[in-house]
This record gives sequence, C-alpha cells and structure tokens, in this order.
Amino acid sequence: MAVDDVDGTLAAMGPRLRAARERHGATLAGVSRATGISSSTLSRMETGRRKPTLEVLLQLSKEYGAGLDELAGTAPAPATEPRATAPLSFGDDKAVLPLTRYVGGLHAHKHVLPALEEDPPARPRQVSHDGYEWLCVLYGRLWLALGDQDLLLTAGDVAEFDTRTPHGVANTSPGGPVEYLIMFGPQGERLRPRTPPATGRGTHQPSRARADQEEQP
Repeated sequence: MAVDDVDGTLAAMGPRLRAARERHGATLAGVSRATGISSSTLSRMETGRRKPTLEVLLQLSKEYGAGLDELAGTAPAPATEPRATAPLSFGDDKAVLPLTRYVGGLHAHKHVLPALEEDPPARPRQVSHDGYEWLCVLYGRLWLALGDQDLLLTAGDVAEFDTRTPHGVANTSPGGPVEYLIMFGPQGERLRPRTPPATGRGTHQPSRARADQEEQP
C-alpha cells in the first residue's frame, strides 16, 4: 500500500472508531477506564486530529469486539456483490449512512431511527465528546435531549450544538421512522452561511452571512 493510501486510511478511521464505540454503547470515559487510553486521545482520534497506532487499534478492537479490517475500512467487498456504501447498523436498530468520505474536517451522515413500539420512549441516553454538530430533521419527529433541555424537532427543524454538551436522540413518531442529517466537525468548526444581499426592494439589507458576522462578539 502506498504512503498516501496509508495516510488516507488512517485519516478516514475517525468516524469508524466513533461508530464502533457508540455501537458498543460506551462513552469516551468508559473506554478510557477500560483501556488506559486517555479520553482526550480517544476524542482526537475520533475527530481525525490524531492517527491511532497499531497498539491502540488492537486495544480498541478487543474492547469493541470489532476486527481491525472493520476499524480501518479495509475489509474486502464480497466478490459476488457490487461495491456500495452500506448503512451501519447500531444496537438500537438505528441505521447510519455515511454521505462523505472522512478525510478530516466536516463529515456528514444520514440517520434513520425505526418506528416506535407501543410504549413511549425513555429519555435518550446522552453522550458527550469533543466536536460540533448540526442536525436537520427530514421526516418524522425527533426528541433531542441536550443537557437539561428536551427539544421536539419536526421536518425542517435544525439544531446545532457543541458536542461536549451531553446529548442524545429518540424517535417520537408513533407511526413511522424518523430520518435526519448530521454534520459533524472538530471542535471550533462552524458552518458559514453565504447568502447574497437582497436587491430591488428599497432599503438595502445586509446579507445573512454579514449579519451573522456582525452579531459575533
């Protein structure tokens, strides 16, 4: 494998490590206690700011019950099936479809939570980690537990938050699934709106991007 391929594989490993941890139902602090790897090191690896060593990968592979090929994304595709981006499955039946190849910076996923059973859901289990997240609901109703707040989001609603704040989600749609998009970036990343100014309607109004910048302290 060429050096560029190795670097690309290591850079793309962040979301796989995060997905494996969440599928395992573990927090950064819990994995840190079990492996002796600091929470900050785990967080930097998940956000692509640190490349994992083989020793660390072996520890995480054992802790998550996942193969090295799974964590590295190097498992060969079945010869009888066309190569495709398959959704990742989680223990709570959540499906996650990667929309970008993670090479550092922002990456995006589509999430689908299945329809509710008869009983109403419990308050979502919360996790926290370094980073910043944008969430947009496409279909259904989503319960976002953000710190001490409980937000009910419906199609078209958008939320953004620092992921160091404990957060979790659940489906509150009794008749079907809920679908939403996630954009996740390293700590300090922000989306930057760029819209042209309104024209032809009298008094000039600043563009949204300019207004947002003027509101910054």
